[in-house]
Amino acid sequence: MAVPPPRDLRVVRPSSAVPPSGRTALPSLTGARFCAALLVFLYHTTLLSNPIAPASAQTFFGDPGQAEDLAWFFGSCGYIGVSFFFVLSGFVLTWSHRPQDTAPRFWRRRLLKIFPNHLVTWALAMILFAGAYTPVESWLPNLFLLHSFLSDPQTFSGVNPPAWSLCCELLFYALFPLLIRPVLRIPERLLWWGAGAAVAGIVVMDLIGRYLVADTPRVPQLPLSFTQMWFSYAFPPPRMFEFVLGMVLARMALSGRLPRIRPVWVAALAVAGYAAALTVPAPFSFTLATIVPIAAIICSLTTADLSDRRTLLSSRPAVWLGEISFAFYLVQGITLFYVRERFLTGSYDLPAALLLEAVVFLLTLAAAYALHRAVEQPVMRRFAHGRPRPAPVAGPAQ
Repeated sequence: MAVPPPRDLRVVRPSSAVPPSGRTALPSLTGARFCAALLVFLYHTTLLSNPIAPASAQTFFGDPGQAEDLAWFFGSCGYIGVSFFFVLSGFVLTWSHRPQDTAPRFWRRRLLKIFPNHLVTWALAMILFAGAYTPVESWLPNLFLLHSFLSDPQTFSGVNPPAWSLCCELLFYALFPLLIRPVLRIPERLLWWGAGAAVAGIVVMDLIGRYLVADTPRVPQLPLSFTQMWFSYAFPPPRMFEFVLGMVLARMALSGRLPRIRPVWVAALAVAGYAAALTVPAPFSFTLATIVPIAAIICSLTTADLSDRRTLLSSRPAVWLGEISFAFYLVQGITLFYVRERFLTGSYDLPAALLLEAVVFLLTLAAAYALHRAVEQPVMRRFAHGRPRPAPVAGPAQ
């Protein structure tokens, strides 16, 4: 008699309603996108200093002890949020892949998804603050989302700082039509090995960044040299392993091999991963410390959606926030760095600091909604799918 798998590792197979293309909606993953963007926001708003322009502190908290404690506690939030986006990107693109789709059509949709929002926020950042101190050799590659391929810190973190991650996404999109075929050909029995290989790739990249990349120049604000930070965090090729891990997890979901992990264990993994990210040395704290919890969260939310179980992240408010999360991620570079520098200078006591955090959050949310409604939605609706082809005209009966 066959022995069933342990309850915590029981797999969930897609229901018969799931089409072969895997285009069933996964609302909990949409809601989770805003949580990732919010983590990046919390990281930015608690920065004690910034080694590149604008160089002043971003934190509102005037008490040095409070400011240092918050900067330490939220110091890994940005790393986790970005890593979650990269894994989720590989998962969603593989989950929604259509066999009949062509590479040009795919590239068209993805470019229209990221470039309009980027161009608007790039222009606003240049007009409001970045144009005053950004030379052409920095803002030009930034405009075309090539700046993260360059190791100069004023370039890969210049203009609208959060946009560096779009360089990574652009590389993911460029290679996805080439990667999807071998990923789909992985035998189901070897999918766990594929996931392990992606994690091993992250380990190798971290070891290279730690021990083989030049450890100069150094600044007190950073745990590594500028060059090591660039290679281990901002340089797009090493981040490919997170994207590929997401692709393999999606294959598991489509083939019915995704483990069902109880929420209590997912929470325990998340806490352990966050604690590790706060304690292990860089660059292992950037991705490696939390990559397994991130994968577990995506697995848990996917199995919940496939089983038609409601989650807080699948609620309508959470899904709405997830839909504007890309805009929220991009506009925070403007609302934080410009508003803080121009209108909210100085430090504040605890009540005032918390109030200003809430004000800037609401301002960022409003700006994200405006960008989503005025730019992202109309562009995708009008141009992303191209013109429908006319139906063929039937010839005369033979």
